[in-house]
Amino acid sequence: MVNKILKAPDGKPSDVERIKKESNYLRGTLKEVMLDRISAGIPDDDNRLMKHHGSYLQDDRDLRNERQKQKLEPAYQFMLRVRLPGGVAQPDQWLVMDELAQKYANGTLKLTTRETFQLHGILKWNMKKTIQEIHASMLDTIAACGDVNRNVMCAANPYQSEIHSEVYEWSKKLSDDLLPRTRAYHEIWLDEEKVAGTPEVVEPMYGTLYLPRKFKIGIAVPPSNDIDVFSQDLGFIAVVEDGRLIGFNVAIGGGMGMTHGDKATYPQLAKVIGFCRPDQMYDVAEKVITIQRDYGNRSVRKNARFKYTVDRLGLETVKDELENRLGWNLDEAKPYHFDNNGDRYGWVKGIKGKWHFTLFVEGGRVADFDDYKLMTGLREIAKIHKGEFRLTANQNLIIANVSSQKKKKINELIEQFGLTDGKHHSALRRSSMACVALPTCGLAMAEAERYLPKLLDKIDAIVDENGLRNEEITIRMTGCPNGCARHALGEIGFIGKAPGKYNMYLGAAFDGSRLSKMYRENIGEEEILSELSVLLSRYAKERHENENFGDFVIRSGVVKAVTDGMNFHD
Repeated sequence: MVNKILKAPDGKPSDVERIKKESNYLRGTLKEVMLDRISAGIPDDDNRLMKHHGSYLQDDRDLRNERQKQKLEPAYQFMLRVRLPGGVAQPDQWLVMDELAQKYANGTLKLTTRETFQLHGILKWNMKKTIQEIHASMLDTIAACGDVNRNVMCAANPYQSEIHSEVYEWSKKLSDDLLPRTRAYHEIWLDEEKVAGTPEVVEPMYGTLYLPRKFKIGIAVPPSNDIDVFSQDLGFIAVVEDGRLIGFNVAIGGGMGMTHGDKATYPQLAKVIGFCRPDQMYDVAEKVITIQRDYGNRSVRKNARFKYTVDRLGLETVKDELENRLGWNLDEAKPYHFDNNGDRYGWVKGIKGKWHFTLFVEGGRVADFDDYKLMTGLREIAKIHKGEFRLTANQNLIIANVSSQKKKKINELIEQFGLTDGKHHSALRRSSMACVALPTCGLAMAEAERYLPKLLDKIDAIVDENGLRNEEITIRMTGCPNGCARHALGEIGFIGKAPGKYNMYLGAAFDGSRLSKMYRENIGEEEILSELSVLLSRYAKERHENENFGDFVIRSGVVKAVTDGMNFHD
């Protein structure tokens, strides 16, 4: 039983709390301002609310200075994110997203690290049409951003296909059941009429203020940790016995974001607190969310994620409070083992005679390039594909559940358009991730998606020189410390500090179970290549058999192991 008095931190609520309180359940004045043609932007209060509808207002930073000189407002545009539980999309939905990218966005699709689509470059007057066409395809953008539970992830790797469908159904159920109940989204974007005299249904779980910050859930299936389950606010680790899913180990308190120079912020890994049956998942998730609702930090948003609530109150205290709210106790956690957090490329045969092809998509950017018609090729495949597309947490794509009859034709299209499983690339490149960063993300301090491939060209020369071309080493880059590419779980990680400058991190575990440690601060490309030249050479010569790079740099004393996020900065 709980014997500690629990309370949220003292302090004046942040301005975002005021905005939510005054929003009439996430409506604000969005309906009116989206009709205003005077500006391509919207007021900040409404932009804060837009996140709950799946969108952020951005501007093209490549054009910012020139537009200032011309006394023009910034090149405002919207990023729109789809809610796609488990990352599963049907071929007709893929075609809709492709069409919308050409018609309203910048002609590309971004596959995110949370297994969903992002569209970039949508103008304000096209937002409503875009959302309505997404809705017509049986998708939506509700709660894809904002202070609510976001897209629920689940394992995507094809060799786990015997239980993928079951785990996917649980991820979908969780995503649907944990949605906000307000009808604001339907009224603003889908023209749903509010019935006169009908009172708004009070949010039964979120309340009028929703959560202090965003909340993330993911479901992993050992031995693959492809969704980085320990990076989630709430993680479920599938336990399979005799080929049957018997339940999930429950892990709480993960999160990747931090702030440069603020030691009160840090990445953290979720910790396993017990086991539940599949039919108990929703109850666990709901009660965990209400604990964060009641005790999270609503004064300082930098310290408002659930990881800080868990660390402040104590893991056992939070577990006791969870069991008190559940009215029953979690069982003892079951044994499990992870051996990697990457994807498996190329053709893999699954169950029931179905095939899966995992495609390498560098940086998660689906586009037509001068020498690589990736978007066109996938469009042609979607026209004949009868299975599904799975967006992976590593920004790649699985053409899934292909029949033996269709495999030949799809393979012909793969070859015709030169679509690649990446096996001609180094294993390092295939294990890379990057966030969007510049030019659209307003938080980015440095490049990521546009720069990492160029940096990898140079790192590959070092890799080849040391005979490491086929050695999987996770490498991740973000333009700021918010963690969208889960940089703190890269064996080699880079966080943008300034244009062309990065903090370099080393020592995360290959299976996603240990955070990295800062190795060098505020360095540019020359220093990065110099450091990696020495480190990769040492690794090639001094490593133990089957030793991963992250383990090597710790064993050899290059960096100390981070045993908990709270000593990340020590």
